[in-house]
Amino acid sequence: MKAAVIESVGKAVVTEVPDPTPGPRDVVVEVAACGLCGTDLHILQGEFAPTLPVVPGHEFAGVVVGLGRDVREVSLGDRMAVDPSLYCYECRYCRSGHNNLCERWAAIGVTTAGGAARYAVAPVANCVRLPDHVRTEDAALIEPLSCAVRGYDVLNSRLGSHVLIYGSGTMGLMMLELAKRTGAASVDVVDLNADRLATARKLGVSGSGANADELDRPQGWDVVIDATGNAGAIQDGLERVAKAGTFLQFGVADYATRVSIDPYRIYNQEITITGSMAVLHSYERAAELFAGGVLDPDVFISDRLPLDAYPQALDQFASGVGRKIVVVP
Repeated sequence: MKAAVIESVGKAVVTEVPDPTPGPRDVVVEVAACGLCGTDLHILQGEFAPTLPVVPGHEFAGVVVGLGRDVREVSLGDRMAVDPSLYCYECRYCRSGHNNLCERWAAIGVTTAGGAARYAVAPVANCVRLPDHVRTEDAALIEPLSCAVRGYDVLNSRLGSHVLIYGSGTMGLMMLELAKRTGAASVDVVDLNADRLATARKLGVSGSGANADELDRPQGWDVVIDATGNAGAIQDGLERVAKAGTFLQFGVADYATRVSIDPYRIYNQEITITGSMAVLHSYERAAELFAGGVLDPDVFISDRLPLDAYPQALDQFASGVGRKIVVVP
């Protein structure tokens, strides 16, 4: 079958690979669409430390075309979205309910072959059936949405909070949509990318600009979310948190990123700094929200490219052009 392969650091190709074989409790999915994510760039750049080569693609959905011998829960032809998370269920973090911090953490499309291919294998337990009104080619958005849902689990957001989001790419826009639905009094967005900021305005924001100084909140924000992973944005965001407020590191920074904090201010103003790592008991809820219309796929997906264009799609994503880019095998 045809698949995208990250062969080595900095090199992605589209080539032929063997068709996947399901294990006893696996299904084979014919992929309808596979989204690109910042994690894919980190893998390409050698920052996420997977074993290469690997077929990327952890955001995907498709149709079941193969069943392992012990699978009874789904049938051939069922349309599925796939949670890529693979846990050991044995380490102290899995046993304490923090599976996303698993000591043997793995994921489809990161440590094992993923959805940037005609076919992909997934445990049946990771598959969520799509309702009739949800288009299979849109359901690749469910995985990033599940990460955003996890972010709001971490925030434990209070009604009436004033929220500032750095970045209006896919993840920033998802955090925007969830903020509006979790009772925020206002949601402001900062981004240097004018086109992406225009999309945030289209979705509805209280304020927006290239810099938080352009926004009228000198006392700061109750919740500040970084969805960029950029050191400059993170540093600025930390300084915008109001007293008793919370800063959420949601964007994926590279390993070398460093910022400074003011320990006295954190103590004196009771500021919380926290993070959110991937998916945790949030995929099914994201699928429900998606089916309920929390996101408009036609707004979030800016480009649908053929699988053959995967290397070019990575280049486009890295350049910041567009929003969610999906490849269609």
